[in-house]
Formats: sequence, structure tokens, C-alpha cells
Amino acid sequence: MAEKLNLTKSMAMYEDALTRVPGAVAGIRRPYNFVQGEYPIYFESGKGGRITDIDGNEYIDYLCAYGPIIIGYREEEIDKAVYEQISNKGFCFSLTQPIQNELIIKLQELIPSCEMAALVKTGSDATTIAIRVARAFTGKTKIARHGYHGWHDWCVEVKGGVPEKTYEDVIEFHYNDLEGLEAILKANKDDMAAIIITPVGHPLAAEVEMPKPGYLEGVRALADQYGALLIFDEIRSGFRCHIGGAQALFGVTPDLSTFGKAMANGYAMAALVGKRDPMMVLAKDVFLSSTFFPNSDSIVAALKTIELLQRDKMLEVIAEKGEYFASETEKVVAEAGIPAVFSGAPWMPFITFPKDEKGLYKKLRTEFYTQLIRRKVFLQPYHHGYICYRHTQEDLDYTIGAIRECLFDLKKLM
Repeated sequence: MAEKLNLTKSMAMYEDALTRVPGAVAGIRRPYNFVQGEYPIYFESGKGGRITDIDGNEYIDYLCAYGPIIIGYREEEIDKAVYEQISNKGFCFSLTQPIQNELIIKLQELIPSCEMAALVKTGSDATTIAIRVARAFTGKTKIARHGYHGWHDWCVEVKGGVPEKTYEDVIEFHYNDLEGLEAILKANKDDMAAIIITPVGHPLAAEVEMPKPGYLEGVRALADQYGALLIFDEIRSGFRCHIGGAQALFGVTPDLSTFGKAMANGYAMAALVGKRDPMMVLAKDVFLSSTFFPNSDSIVAALKTIELLQRDKMLEVIAEKGEYFASETEKVVAEAGIPAVFSGAPWMPFITFPKDEKGLYKKLRTEFYTQLIRRKVFLQPYHHGYICYRHTQEDLDYTIGAIRECLFDLKKLM
């Protein structure tokens, strides 16, 4: 059993923030999404693959800011490029700076579906405009969806304050289930605007799934058969699974794609990219505008991030680290004999506990992640993690050892 962390400052700041901010901190960062009383609530700093909370505890960080940190925290070459843009040219203007075109040219070079692109700031921006484009281009209304697509009305999971009419035409389907998807398309064959899917399946609090052989090809064929646009939500997989996204890795090209998170190593950057014909509705028929979308600080960060990923073959290194981590962790899980599952190799590692009738899985999950955070390994009980470039071999080996200790500790609950 590891010793409980000193989180005095975190807890005090949280209690104070409850009087100032609804919920103290936003959404998925709230304590109930971790293990309450065991995880820190505020971070002070980060460097490389590690972060430090306001009580001075340092952790090996595998959540990576929920995915944007593909290289590491405080990457000097990226930050320097942004500083130079801010200092020498500025970054927020009434008109667009030329560097926008540089980034889009790079996206066209790398992403199979990118004939044109629109730059935005967040994943929710990108997925929502993708749906708007699909409906405008096809003249149809209904959307088949799989995955988490953000906080906007059409897809948000928590429905408080959201009128049913805003999502009544959005129908969920299960990943790796072609028959289920086809049934939805058949039932709505005259009004299907789009299928939006994460090419890697990552449902909340459940195992990460890779596509079964032929699955994504089947989704592509169904979209063509029923006259719907195929949208890949690559907010998590983009610039992580492959420099051209999961679509390049798996060889299936959608009509539209959304990218973000790892695209700029933590700077606020996202994009909708796609084939020319549907994207052209943005020229006149579909409104897209924001004061901050053209800001060049994050565009510079994205260009520099992509440059480093390519120059140093970082994604290959990340995949190698992820494969090693997965292989060793799977051995530990098997040896421990605990009902646990490792998934997400090599990019999105996740340890989950299959549901059982008696609810033992909840106790196992809570105790496992309690013991893991006490050992200064930062992973989330309900969300997969990530491997970043700056995770060292020492980090990986320490984490594998910590997972071993935590899993064997669980035997007392069996």
C-alpha cells in the first residue's frame, strides 16, 4: 500500500473555487472524474513527460492534457517560434495573416482527405462545422454518429439545457458493428446527411477498440451506397496514429475529417479538412466565423509541431514506446490474474475492469487508480491515456512496475 499524497493546497484551492466558479473547475477535470480526495485538482507546471501539482508532487503524466501533448510540455522550439511570431509580427488582426495558407498547404500534403481546409480552435468547433457542411451539401438532415464529438447541442452527452429538437436527428451506432449501422441507414435512407465516426473507437470508461478487418472500408461503402458524407473525427487519432491521421494508416479516405489536439502540442488549434466539393459550401452557403479562428500563434505552433514530428520521426518513436509499454503491461495483467483489460496499444493505453453483476469492478477500478496516483503515475480511471515523445524508458519501466504493484494489491479485494 502506497502512502496517500499531500494535497492540502489543491483541496483548499478547490473549496475556495467552489464559491467562485460553478463546479470549481470545468467538466471532465472535476474531482468525481478521478478518485476524489486522491488526485490533485490543480497543476502548477509541466516539462517533458511530467507535471507538478501545486503541492509539489511530480507525476509521470500519461493523460497529456487529454491528448494535445504529443511531444512534451514546454517544448522550446515550439514556444520559441510562437514567441517570435508574437514579438515580431503579432497574432490577432482584423484580416488573415499569410501563415494560414502555409499550414493548409502542409495539411494538404499530409492528409489524404484534405483538398481544402478551414482552421478553427477546438474539436467541438471542427465537428460541429463538419455536420453543418454535411447537411448543407447533401440537403439532408439525419446524422449517424459514433464517438465523443464535443459539447455542442447536437452531440453533447449531458442534455441539461439542450432542447430535444437539436439532437433528435442524430442517431448513435456501435463501433465495429456494420449491421447496426446499415439498419440505421436503411431506416432513414432518404435523409442521411452524414456518418461521423472516430476511426479508432474510444468510448468513455471502456476498452479502446481498433477497427476489425474491413470495418472502415465497410463504413465507407455504406456512406456511398446511401448518399451520406463520411466524416472521420480524428481529433484524438490525428497527428498521433500517423502523420496523415488514422485514415492514412488504415487506407480509408473520408469526405470530411476533423483534426485537433496533437496538431499543435497544446496550443488551441483544430481544423476541418475535406474534399473540395463539400468544403466549398463554406464559401457562401454555410457561415463560419470567429474573432479568434485566424489567430496565428497557434498556427505557428502547429507548423512547428508538424515539422518536429516529421524531422525527428517522433510518431515512429512514440509507436515503439507504446508497443513496448503495451507488451510489458499485458504480461503484468496476465500474471496478476485480476479481471482487468489493457487496450489502446500503442497510442492510447487504458486499463479497465470488465463489469460484473456484483459491482466488484467499481471497487477494483477505484483501488487500482488510487494506488497508481499515490505512486505518482497520472492516468484517468474513465479515460484512456496517451504516450508522448518525451516519456523516457525509465518512465515506462517505472510505470509498468507501479501497475504490477497496484494489480497485485487488488488481490485483497477478490
